[in-house]
Formats: sequence, C-alpha cells, structure tokens
Amino acid sequence: MAANAEPGIFPTFFLSGFECSTFVWKDQGRRDLTAETRHYEYADEDYALLAKHGFAVAREGVPWPMVDKGDGYDFSMIEPFLEAQAKHKVLPIWDLCHYGYPDRLNPFADDFASTFADYCRAVAEHVVPRGPGPHFFTPINEITFFSFIGGEWGWVPPNLKTREDRFRLREALCRADITAAKAIREVDPEARMVHIDPLVLVVPPEDRPDLADEAWNETFEDTFYAWDIIAGRKHPEHGGSPEILDIVGVNCYSFGQMEFQENGPHKALGPKDPRIKPLCDLLSLAHERYGRPMIIGETSGLGDGRPAWLNDVMQEALAAVNKGIDLHGVCLFPAADMPDWHNGKWLHNGLFDLEGPELRRVPFAPYVEELRCWQKTLNRVTELDPDPLSDPVDLRDVREAAKRLNLKSDQNWS
Repeated sequence: MAANAEPGIFPTFFLSGFECSTFVWKDQGRRDLTAETRHYEYADEDYALLAKHGFAVAREGVPWPMVDKGDGYDFSMIEPFLEAQAKHKVLPIWDLCHYGYPDRLNPFADDFASTFADYCRAVAEHVVPRGPGPHFFTPINEITFFSFIGGEWGWVPPNLKTREDRFRLREALCRADITAAKAIREVDPEARMVHIDPLVLVVPPEDRPDLADEAWNETFEDTFYAWDIIAGRKHPEHGGSPEILDIVGVNCYSFGQMEFQENGPHKALGPKDPRIKPLCDLLSLAHERYGRPMIIGETSGLGDGRPAWLNDVMQEALAAVNKGIDLHGVCLFPAADMPDWHNGKWLHNGLFDLEGPELRRVPFAPYVEELRCWQKTLNRVTELDPDPLSDPVDLRDVREAAKRLNLKSDQNWS
C-alpha cells in the first residue's frame, strides 16, 4: 500500500455473512438457521462463492446453544467454517449470540454475564490460533432488536411481553456483551468488536399526532440506548467504553422506517411515504453520536428489487462519506438466501438463491452485476487475488469515488 494511503479496517470494502439464528422460536422449539440453510455442509462452496465475488470478510455464527454443553464446549460444528475460511482466505466476524442462549440460562440471573464471557473466551481461544488477524467478534447481535423479540413481543426466550421487560433485557444483554468483550481481549488484546444493531426511523401515525413523543423516543433514544451502554455513556457501572463499542455496525433495511404502533411491531412505511428520511441522514446520526468507525452491518433488498436496493444504499452511503462519516464497509447480508422466520418461505434476499430440495447455491445475476459495478467504481476487486489479506482497503479510493460522483441523498431509497 502506498505511503500516503488511508488504510481501512478490512481487506475488502464489501462484506457478507450467513444467517445464524439459534432461538427457541415461539412454539416451534429450538431452531438453527445455519442448519436450515445447509450452510454447515455447504461451507466450502459458500466461502468459495464469496471469494469468487470479491468478499474477504464474512459474518459467521457460532451456535452458542449447540456448542455449550454445560460442562464444556464442543466446537466441531464450526470446523467446516474454519477450514473454508482458511482455504478461501476470508476473514470471519464471529457472531457469538444470535438471539439464542442455552436452555439452562436466565439472562436476568447473576451468573449470565460471567457464563457468556466464559463461552466467548473459549471461542476466542479456539479460533484465534486458527486464522490470521485481525480477529473480529460480535458478542451479542442486535441487542436492541433481541430485546424487542424476547422482552416485549414474546417471540423468543425469555418470552416476555412488556416494555419494562424489554428495558430490563436490554440492560442485561449489554452487561453480558461488555463482560464478554473484555474476556475476548484477555485472549487477543487486539481483537476488534463489531457491535450490530438496526438503524431505524419511527414516525407517529398521521391520525395520531399524540404519539409523536413515543415515536421520537424510539428513533433518537431506544435506537441508540444499547450502543450508549456499551460505549459507557449510560450505566457506566457495567464497564462500557468507546473502545468496547469499537466498530459500529448499522443495519439498514426497507422496513427500518416505520409507523409507530401501540401494540406489537410497528408498520413499515411504503416506498413513496413522504415521512421517509434519507439513509445518509440516519448514518450521520450514528456517526455524530459516537465518532467511531462504522460499517453498514446488514443490508439487502428482496426478490427482483435487490439490485436497485444496493444501488440506492451505495448512493446514500457515499453521500454520507462526503459528509465525513468514517465508513469502512458495506455488508450484503445474507450471502445465501434465508427463510422467513414466521412462515418458512425463502425471502430471496441473498446474493445466492437456494434452489431445489438440495438447496443449490445459484447467484442472482442482476444483484451480482450491480455489485460488480460498485466494486469497479470504488476501485475494488471483483474476485479475490491469491493474497487478499495482505492489504486493507485504501479508503482514499472510497472517498475519491464519493467526491467524483458527488451523490446527493434523498428519500427515494426504499
């Protein structure tokens, strides 16, 4: 890399990842979405496809409820991932709790944080020697959303259904996350944390202006509360700090802009709704609040809309770069398609659709073509070279492209 380069955090600007939820889902029992997408058995092909399409970083799950036996850990389930990562030279961001924890545990118990930290330390001891650094971890995925689905909507354990329980669960998960991050850094002091949560906008119903305060609070307080605890801005007794927060990963989906509903999940705004805010503005909110390196931690469109969605997100992201946000990557998530949690139908939101009873991986050509265009625009590789980890992204390329294109943010991105 040139002497005047501005090295980014990652070896490629575009990242990807694999759906890895392990929740006990409503009345269906324990689910393992990695198994449902057959990622365990297709690991080598999945990582080969990532390398072929220019991704040297992937979010990857460790299924905590399956590897934690109560009296020890069995990491055999992630061996296919470790082998494929080494073979295809893809760095993982290890996702250590994706909405699921062992049945014996209670997130409100005094020992939950220490038990989680022990598990995370064991994961680090297992994976750090197996791959090149830097090593990336997400201790608990989407704490804010996890708190909704487990604390207020009752979809997953602890299956609670009040706003107050959501707040209690959020704080308990943040405490566990901070404790785990410190445990991981006992193994690797240079380990990087990537803290992922949705970036949302909530507006009041047009016929209920009396709900404006509630909607504002969810947009400007609830959205950031978990990150605030991890950063040490709130509840400093839990030991958070900017270094623990580290890399801020914001998830951006079309349904992330919503109309407030008093009971249950909010209602997604339609694509032409005048209340939609530009994604650039939302990205700027997060950057101004924390001043930390950022990635778009998850984003994807649906069906035939995937290419247009990527184009819109990239235009907004580069407009935000022009405003000065420290953006280090965009994660197209998932790589392989995933089922809708509620009805099991394939969402067709991945780079690769899963077809037939054997779930063949079939790249969705229009999405891939759009990705190729943006890789070339940013002077990024479209396929990994033999040594993709030798150099990080030169952020000058990204900033120069943003300046050259001079993109303006707008509402028409959903």
